[in-house]
Amino acid sequence: MPNLEGDSKKRYKTIEVCKLFDVSRATLFRWEREGLISGAPRDWRNWRVYTVQNIQEIKRIIRTRNAGL
Repeated sequence: MPNLEGDSKKRYKTIEVCKLFDVSRATLFRWEREGLISGAPRDWRNWRVYTVQNIQEIKRIIRTRNAGL
């Protein structure tokens, strides 16, 4: 998994997160709806921009899923 925690102010577009973790947009949005990840802040267009905290939450979900839990 990529190490993206270097810059706490960095924001990631939905497509960047999808490519980094090989998940679909629908999956990311479902995780947000289900409360598995915090709601991503929005930019001026009202598009999601994922924070380092969101990235850490996504990594946790993927690790848990890969561990079969």
